[in-house]
Amino acid sequence: MSVRTPDRNPGWLSDDDLAEARRRLPMLYVEAVPVRLDGQGRVTDVGLLLRVGASGAIARTIVSGRVMHGETLRDALDRHLEKDLGPMAFPQLPPCPTPFHVAEYMPIPGDGMYHDDRQHAVSLVFIVPVTGTCEPRQDALELTWLTPDQAASELVTSEMEGGRGALVRSALAHLGALR
Repeated sequence: MSVRTPDRNPGWLSDDDLAEARRRLPMLYVEAVPVRLDGQGRVTDVGLLLRVGASGAIARTIVSGRVMHGETLRDALDRHLEKDLGPMAFPQLPPCPTPFHVAEYMPIPGDGMYHDDRQHAVSLVFIVPVTGTCEPRQDALELTWLTPDQAASELVTSEMEGGRGALVRSALAHLGALR
């Protein structure tokens, strides 16, 4: 009988365990559309990340990541915002965040609006005002701040994988920021 040493982070899965879970269960994610607001609460800019996508191509995307076992949604959002935007981004999370949208990613193309080759995933999508300086970390290559019209343009949304361009458009429509 082998003795198993405790994981440093028991809320996280090993690569093998994650692959097995993805084969059998929907995974829970949080996603965030970072925005900058003017003094009257209107969206002036939308932050889009540039990173290497699941297909290996460079693509635009939004802040996204899994929720760990035992982690609150607020903590997961905070962790992924810091990971992707840096510690000085100063996201303005409310005490009790509420998603503006729920996206269901399916592994089979054409089986829904959102697609992820790796898994069936359910994502709670939030709009998060950011007031600080953003310096992407880890796998994010850069963060570009675009006007709402630029972010919702066909050119930009076509650079986004898995239907995330539709999420950005939905977020901007939700905020009344599209013309």
